[in-house]
Amino acid sequence: MAERSFAREVEDLKLGAGQEFRGEGILAITKALLECGVSYVAGYQGAPISHLMDVLSDAQDILSDLDVHFESSASEATAAATLAASVMYPIRGAVTFKAPVGINVASDALANLSSGGVTGGALIIIGEDYGEGSSIMQERSHAFAMKSQLWLVDPRPNVASIVKAVHDSFDLSEASNTPVMLEVRIRACHVHGRFATRNNVRPAFPLSRALDQPSRDTNRIVLPPASFLHEKEKVEHRWPAAVEFIHARGMNETFDGDIDDIGIIMQGGMYNGVITALREAGLADIWGETRVPLYVMNVTYPIVDREVIDFCRGKKAVLMVEEGQPEFIEQALHKILRNADIPARLHGKDLFPMAGEYTAQVMGQAIGAFIRRWRPDALSDAARAPNIDRTEVDEKIRVLADVVPPRPPGFCTGCPERPIFSAMKLVEKELGPHHIAADIGCHLFSILPPFNIGATTMGYGLGPASASAFNVPAGKRPISMMGDGGFWHNGLTSGVGNAVFNQHDGVIVVVDNYYSAATGGQDIPSSRADNRSRSTKHPIVEAVKGVGAKWVRQIDRTYDVTRMRDTLREALTTDEKGPKIIVASSECMLNKQRRVKPLVAAAAKRGERIVRERFGVDEDVCSGDHACIRLSGCPSLSVKPTSDPLKDNPVAAVDNSCVGCGHCGEVADAAVLCPSFYRADIVSNPTAFEARLDRFWQRMIGALQRWRAGRRVMFEQEAA
Repeated sequence: MAERSFAREVEDLKLGAGQEFRGEGILAITKALLECGVSYVAGYQGAPISHLMDVLSDAQDILSDLDVHFESSASEATAAATLAASVMYPIRGAVTFKAPVGINVASDALANLSSGGVTGGALIIIGEDYGEGSSIMQERSHAFAMKSQLWLVDPRPNVASIVKAVHDSFDLSEASNTPVMLEVRIRACHVHGRFATRNNVRPAFPLSRALDQPSRDTNRIVLPPASFLHEKEKVEHRWPAAVEFIHARGMNETFDGDIDDIGIIMQGGMYNGVITALREAGLADIWGETRVPLYVMNVTYPIVDREVIDFCRGKKAVLMVEEGQPEFIEQALHKILRNADIPARLHGKDLFPMAGEYTAQVMGQAIGAFIRRWRPDALSDAARAPNIDRTEVDEKIRVLADVVPPRPPGFCTGCPERPIFSAMKLVEKELGPHHIAADIGCHLFSILPPFNIGATTMGYGLGPASASAFNVPAGKRPISMMGDGGFWHNGLTSGVGNAVFNQHDGVIVVVDNYYSAATGGQDIPSSRADNRSRSTKHPIVEAVKGVGAKWVRQIDRTYDVTRMRDTLREALTTDEKGPKIIVASSECMLNKQRRVKPLVAAAAKRGERIVRERFGVDEDVCSGDHACIRLSGCPSLSVKPTSDPLKDNPVAAVDNSCVGCGHCGEVADAAVLCPSFYRADIVSNPTAFEARLDRFWQRMIGALQRWRAGRRVMFEQEAA
């Protein structure tokens, strides 16, 4: 069950020639793929590109009508390998995944694909997850493009430019027999806009024809001696062909301005930020009309030398806007300008920070400094001075940080993974701390308060593998984590299979929440929902046993903290050798709420009796110890003042975000903390008896409250 449905929006994918498409960047990319006559699309979900997979999934009927094959791949490597269909046949194909981690996973397939080259157009759409909104290590995909000679397209972040980039990329791939990477940044993925559509095109060479008429060319297979010739072919034929096509098609753009003795060169994805900075300086308008000439590199690799030389000729200074490090493009521009005897002074990382996202503030400071240095006369009096006092800003941030606590990422309200780590903390109290290898996924939030569990994380599904070095005799066993998404991605072989093969005497906890939850709730093989086009309901336990694991425990309700604690204790203390595997299963609460809420609302509207569970804390019983919060960390648990003068501490409270998972009460029971938790049933459309009973209790409670208030007044008067 994906994070959201695009069932309504995908109808716009049927628009024909001359009509206008309005929508999000992700939908526009899908429409462009259909207009390009793509034969197959594959991919693996991951921010910021997850919604592209969701759109394709919701558009399967439209894809089928056009004979387009779509599949959700087991991993990025699986997706990249499907592009092999374009090696021998004139078939257009596309794959999509998150970058740079997706590129890392798919690197072997992409390197082989690039070495032999392609016949049909091969497009790799990557969600460049870099900057403040990123969830991963901060790296760029540019280095991989250079390493494997893949052309890298980075379009201006508006819908029309992105759609044009898709069309141009397929043509570029076929003109140079090289796969093309289309880089869409976080903001480009979700930008909204409009463009004039074309008709959708059926594949000119269908996949079925390739099967009926198989073809092969040994020169495209990565095997000596052909492999030795591939690099020569790249340099002597493919690269020049790509440069010529990029120039002839006008994929890069130049915007003229009247201040023509300076200029700005930028990655396409930086265009909107540059225009905003120029507007703040009074040198551009809201429509993008600029006084400073701009050279927009919608293709950042390969660089078209002649275009750079033509742009820089006659200028005394040029600024290169290149986000991230190292400064690959800036270094290349230095070489190009020096070889061409162009005297223009090149600025870049001397004005911009070497690393980090180029936010509006960063962009404004660097571009402002560049123009103040070379053309201060072009600025207004107010703009000639630095547009912001850095010291003042830093002080304001420091003061704000003193009063506003940091808000690290954490588990959602009712998350079924939280009880697993509550149980771990309870076992830790008994047996002492253990080395815990974390993994990519929601469960990685356990490294933060209140759990503070986990020492390392090495990659998706690599938690158990990262603990394999600790397969040595010791007084304690290592614990490793892995989610169900990571399990099917590669953890079954690299984690469980490796542990079985090497007789690893550690504990592996597989967190099974029925979906690839961290990437948006997409179905995976172990999902327990019906899926009309995918095969689901394949238990993780059976897969684990299939590779030889013997000690396996299935827990089908992670909220049972007592059972989780006891199972973990058993795994850590048993005399049995080999990997101890615990599959802890409960449905992702976010997905459950998305699934259940519409059903509940519809039933209530029909007048059916609906019961919703909520939990609360009896403030008269609560001692103010707050161990429930320390062992749970649920966002719905907070504190509030108490009216009891004998209590020094505020009491625990449950707010309205509670989803009734019961974890707080389970923790209280498992840790033998206190009996202050209670469960309340909220009934919609109650029966007549329930309504009468409710009125009776309301009267009784009111009477008791009035009696208590009267007693309090009496005691206060006596005390006075």
